[in-house]
Amino acid sequence: MLLTVVGNTGSFPGPDAPASCYLLSGEDADGRTWRIVLDMGNGTLGALQRHIELETIDAIMLSHLHPDHCVDVGGLHVAIKWDPRGWTAGPIPLFGPSQLPTYLNQLHLLPPEHSMDTEFEFHVWQPLRSVTVGPFTVTPFPVNHPCPEPYALRVEYRGPSGTEVLTYSGDTDACDELVDAARDADLFLCEAAYQEGREDGLRGIHLTGRRAGETAVAAGARRLLLTHLPVWNSPETVETEAAGVYDGAVEVTRVNRRYDVARPTERSVDALAPAGGDD
Repeated sequence: MLLTVVGNTGSFPGPDAPASCYLLSGEDADGRTWRIVLDMGNGTLGALQRHIELETIDAIMLSHLHPDHCVDVGGLHVAIKWDPRGWTAGPIPLFGPSQLPTYLNQLHLLPPEHSMDTEFEFHVWQPLRSVTVGPFTVTPFPVNHPCPEPYALRVEYRGPSGTEVLTYSGDTDACDELVDAARDADLFLCEAAYQEGREDGLRGIHLTGRRAGETAVAAGARRLLLTHLPVWNSPETVETEAAGVYDGAVEVTRVNRRYDVARPTERSVDALAPAGGDD
């Protein structure tokens, strides 16, 4: 399974990167490449097109309904519905919280009775109930963030080398459910929007690098990849916080880079060559 970091900036786009968006790709037993997208925050729709054709998206899976994680799905609706060349791929399976259809209608000021079912095939997350798309099985775990129905997503990929696991934290503070989601994960893609000594009075919202590291330790995750850093965060500081409590390989995501989820544990999560359209 390959992870492409399309956007990784926390809370709003930065000057060098969009907000949260992660592309996962992997082949099934017949050699067909499947692609699922985790979150589509501000600025990510344009950036995603540098890596794949939009019609090759097999599913979109949203962790929660904050703009920096989902707002560009509204633009994708326009791309599907109004492309004069036509859209041949059919509705895209779209997984998210129960209020997602209402949220998208409000983005476009559409009446409540309007449906985007011709553009999207809507699916509502049910806590701990897994869904399967091609070789990917995704399980949503409720987490600790101030919005309705926030989830961490545990992705299990059945590939030629066996099962690989990537856990994406979404947005959350430390909680038992996040530990469960990341249990024995090959790669823990975890937010670290706060820093120790700066937002100590804010709880139930985001993790620090230290708390992300502590969660990785409790879960037994093999590697830790920190993401969702706002523009005012120091990547070096956040990485140092995590490394102070977590002995495994740890680093901060780099946008437009592709990571191999099954990389051996004795090596760090080194970025591969910049991702291109051919997975």
